[in-house]
Amino acid sequence: MKYDLIIIGAGPGGIFSAYEALQLRPDLKIGIFEAGNALEKRHCPIDGKKVKSCVSCPSCAIMNGFGGAGAFSDGKYNITNQFGGTLYEHVGRDQAIALMQYVDTLNLKFGGKGTKLYSTSNTHLKKKCLQNDLHLLDAQVRHLGTDINYVVLENLYALLSEHVDFHFLSPVDSVKKLDEGYEITSKGETYSGTSCIISTGRSGSKWMGEICDSLGIKTSSNRVDIGVRVELPAEVFADLTDELYESKIVYRTNKFQDLVRTFCMNPRGVVVSENTNGIITVNGHSYDDPARYTENTNFALLVSNHFSEPFKDSNGYGESIARLSNMLGGGVIVQRFGDLIRGQRSTPNRVAESFVTPTLSATPGDLSLVIPKRQLDGIIEMIYALDKVAPGTANDSTLLYGVEVKFYNLEVEVDENLETIHKGLYVIGDCSGVTHSLSHASASGVYAARHLYSK
Repeated sequence: MKYDLIIIGAGPGGIFSAYEALQLRPDLKIGIFEAGNALEKRHCPIDGKKVKSCVSCPSCAIMNGFGGAGAFSDGKYNITNQFGGTLYEHVGRDQAIALMQYVDTLNLKFGGKGTKLYSTSNTHLKKKCLQNDLHLLDAQVRHLGTDINYVVLENLYALLSEHVDFHFLSPVDSVKKLDEGYEITSKGETYSGTSCIISTGRSGSKWMGEICDSLGIKTSSNRVDIGVRVELPAEVFADLTDELYESKIVYRTNKFQDLVRTFCMNPRGVVVSENTNGIITVNGHSYDDPARYTENTNFALLVSNHFSEPFKDSNGYGESIARLSNMLGGGVIVQRFGDLIRGQRSTPNRVAESFVTPTLSATPGDLSLVIPKRQLDGIIEMIYALDKVAPGTANDSTLLYGVEVKFYNLEVEVDENLETIHKGLYVIGDCSGVTHSLSHASASGVYAARHLYSK
């Protein structure tokens, strides 16, 4: 079968590139190949009752499928160049913001109308952070919530499915350059396309490396973020979350001068586990619907690790730490902050007697046996620093889930148009290493489609 455009990956990058391409050229024949399920078939079996931990499904419903890993990740679209990726280095700062704002209008159009746009502009909290050696990054944040984000994706799928051939549960095995266009294989079948956009997300990192090797595309890898997910009473962070919802706060540790940051804040949300290439890590969700609120807020604390030559497998380093957690805890480990500071492992009884009720069924244990000392020292420093702007963060009962690892994809060599050395082959979204967020990934999809078809 021959297509005008083949898109590999139905995450935000793939979705918005298909949408924009059809706006410019409604006559296009587009095929989208996705390793996971259609949206309505994405169901994680963990219910907290009969199934309490990951059962290693053939395709993780949290990570793969229409909507990508962002489908159930709280629907936070950050409009900023200060974090979330380096798209601006390719397309320019003003263009990057304009693309993210355009994506925001589409999210509102397809079901997000009425959701709130938060902003750090003129907030007194920035001064409060600076007074305590913390740095609040500037951003506008559109919070859809996991529930409204699902509605937006449903509506986008309803539109796209009328014009696009979707191939679900169809992982792509190879991508080959032809004299004119590209050829892919999936489940033993061969398809060709005049142009190809690859947007396989973080879960496609290893696959992306193999494809780049086969096509002679240069890559580099030197970063991974390792940390924990913090869960505490929602009232502790209410001053920040009520005004900003998502606050990205950065701290430089005294001991090692490492950067530690807050990430993916979920006011009144839940902690969840996810499966990346067979490794169980932790994440968080929250909802727009007040009926689904919990009493807790959760967020990640991540320590950035940058490596130099000759080391080239930063993701492998992160995976080894996550596997150690899986080995000791059978999945995710949870520990009270007070137990960690006193050098004792948490037990089921200690967690049960805690003033914070966990929203994820995890194995009580000792994170100091899993997370390297350098990163753990940085996390502890950050918790005490946050306690100055959000008193109660360093309480004994604060729960720490581990490990949370943010795998950064290989940085694929692409030009200012996100095009590889092969004309008509684009690598966008988180699998490119250029973006690390829903908004940047979506914007990169719009940009690639415009470069292909606006002429």
